Amino acid sequence: MWQYIEREKIELPSLYYAHQRKVVERKGLLVPVTELTPLRDGEQAVDKTVRFRTVGDITCTCPVESPAATAAEIVIETLAADVSERGATRMDDKTSDASMEKRKKKDISDELPHC
Repeated sequence: MWQYIEREKIELPSLYYAHQRKVVERKGLLVPVTELTPLRDGEQAVDKTVRFRTVGDITCTCPVESPAATAAEIVIETLAADVSERGATRMDDKTSDASMEKRKKKDISDELPHC
């Protein structure tokens, strides 16, 4: 996908590219410090150069440390990565091996009529 974005010169929101952000490390992930994801007792925010590999709900989508500021740099970075774009960014998937499956079931049951 990033090769296509680079080749076609598609403009994307700046969140996808390297920028400075206050984050805190939790369970091996960098969690952005926001009103929706505030610091917890005893935590200390640090400024890091990060980018978001996916953009979704801020409460469960984390950035990764990255200097990649262009689509071409992201292509190089992803070719060398040993973790998928999605796998490195979802804090809710770190709660258990079945987190994604639980979420899928919940999403399906939310769509069913309640009698």
